[in-house]
Order: sequence, then C-alpha cells, then structure tokens
Amino acid sequence: LPCPWCSFFPTIPLVAMRFIHQGVAVSFLFGASAAFVPFPAGGQRRRLVSGNHVSRHHETYAVPVVLSALTERQQQFWEDVDEGVDDIATYYEAKGDSLERIRAFGRSARGETPPPTGYAAGHQPSEEHVEGLTAKPFWDVAEDSDSFPWAADLEENAGIIIEEFETKLARDKEGGLFSGDSAWQNKVMGEGWSAFRLQRLGVWNAKNCKEFPRTYELFQSLNIPLAVRGVCFARQGPGSGVAPHTDGRNFILTSHLGLKIPEGCWIKVGDEKKTWEEGKLITLDTSFEHSTGNESESDRHVLIIDFWHPELSEAERKALSFVYDLRNKFERGDVPFRKPRTPKAEEESEGMDFAGIWKSLTGKS
Repeated sequence: LPCPWCSFFPTIPLVAMRFIHQGVAVSFLFGASAAFVPFPAGGQRRRLVSGNHVSRHHETYAVPVVLSALTERQQQFWEDVDEGVDDIATYYEAKGDSLERIRAFGRSARGETPPPTGYAAGHQPSEEHVEGLTAKPFWDVAEDSDSFPWAADLEENAGIIIEEFETKLARDKEGGLFSGDSAWQNKVMGEGWSAFRLQRLGVWNAKNCKEFPRTYELFQSLNIPLAVRGVCFARQGPGSGVAPHTDGRNFILTSHLGLKIPEGCWIKVGDEKKTWEEGKLITLDTSFEHSTGNESESDRHVLIIDFWHPELSEAERKALSFVYDLRNKFERGDVPFRKPRTPKAEEESEGMDFAGIWKSLTGKS
C-alpha cells in the first residue's frame, strides 16, 4: 500500500499476488471493485508496507514487454493524455515553451523507458518522473523569495492558522477532527498518524474549509502553486512514527508548517534529520526516503502543503495537472469506455500466460 498522503493512487484496496525471484517482483492487481490505475502493474518503484514493516525497493526489473502491457482502459487513458498534452503544447510551444519532459514522463510512466535512477543518497524516484529537476532532501523556501514568493508571507501569518487550529482543537472534545479516514491511514502510515484534509486532487473540501475559514482565506491570498495532492492538517500521536517510505514523484515538494510541536519530534529525509518549529516551514522532497517520529507524550500537529517543483514551467504544470485530473475522472467513471484507437499489438503466446512470464523473469522453463 502506498502512503495515503504521498500517493495519487486510489484508496480502494487491491488484491496483489507477488511472484518474487532474485529481487524481481511482478504485481498482478485485480479485484471485484478495483479502481482505475493508469500505470502498468508492477512498474512502480515503491516501498511495500505491511503493518510496521517496510521492505526495500526492488532494484531489478523484469522484461519491459511483460510489465508495460496496458489494458484497453489504460490505452484509452494514455491516448486521451496524448491528445490533451498535444492541445496544451499547441498553445505553449507557440510561445517557445517545450513539453518534451512531459512526453518523456508519459513514456516512463507507461514503462516504455528504463526507470530513473536517484540523483543523491536516499533519492528513490519512480516512473512518474520529470527529468532534470533539482533533487535535495530539504529546501529552505522562506529564504528563497524568487522561487517561493509565498513562503515568507505564510510564516509571517502562521499565527492566524495556529490560533484557528488551537481553537478548533479545544472544542473538539471527542477527537472527531482526525477520525475521518484514520483507519485506512493507520494501516499504511502506522498507528498514530491521521489527517484532516482541506484540499486534495485540486479540489477544496467546502465542508472542511468552513471549519477553518481564516486559514482558507489566507491560502486564497497567497497564490501558492498547489499541486494535485493539496493541503491537510496532520496529527502524529505520542510514541508513534511513520516508517521510511517514498512516493517517488520528484515534481512535487511538500512543506510542513509547525503548529504544535512537543520536544522529541523529528523528521528524517534521506540522510538528514530535523525537527519542526511552530510557525516555521520545513520543506522536503518526498521522492527521497523519509520517516517521522514523535517520542513525546503529546500529539504533534503540522499543516502539510504540496506544491509544484519551482523548476517546472507553467506549461509543464498545466500538462501534469491535466494528466492527474484526467486520471481522477477515469477513476470516478466520468469518462465512458471506448475501444483504443490503436489496436493493441499481438504478443507472442509465451508472454501471455504465467509460464511465459515466469520464463521471461527467470530464464527457466
């Protein structure tokens, strides 16, 4: 299961059978109510989480023709992606902006090219990757007004958010603020982590934002280039922590605004370890392995904000927003099924059954 905050993938459980040999893993995802996943099963470089155990990435990959086989629905999705990106490119390339990195992102996500390699210690990019972006565990956004013009203003007005949050928390006698989807989150993030979401996948949650009107108004005034994962309040219970994991997507950065930080709390990204400060931002690249801990006897609270990597062009942000918005429409069933315009290439029968797959992975009959 992927991290519920880091991941764009659906929260509907999928049944996975994993056949592992010599460090090679192939996933077969199925289920009566499995949600739409646009990327080839088995092609995602992710940590596998089971309870509090987190396994290592599989650094060896099977034959691309096996892992990259797309279903007809996935083919339809990527045909629609290509058409949409072409339309965006028509506008922006006339202004001299290229979308070649987004086209390469699509080829990588479909498994047509080898998976990317990390740029630094602890960096674990996935196939959902934009080439050439600066990668480092932590970013000092408040000191870089050119790349992050909103960050210093957010810290200056952090008191508005902290006051509103503490007022709401004091009234929340039954602890319902963080109970919404905590059961599923705890299976992935470990006991003690939960969130209250203000925005996700580009959509503000009107009901939740009414609980924090001043915070919402502040965000509207700051013009933060929010990415598709959005904004949430996050709680980490005493004596708990989030095990090392990575989401692999290098084109989004994540800021944590410290709200209520008892002593003994920490966050580790790559090989670097820091602690939060109330009213200050810690910003990380979640394509690096990261983990958290709360060794105190009190809850730790932060506000999590996801935004586009500053080295993405406006055109690239538009194109990525289009890709993930379309993916959500496919998952919701808003896009009717149609046959792919390009018929799927016939594959040799050896690669179509389990025996063929096993032989391609192991070289054994």
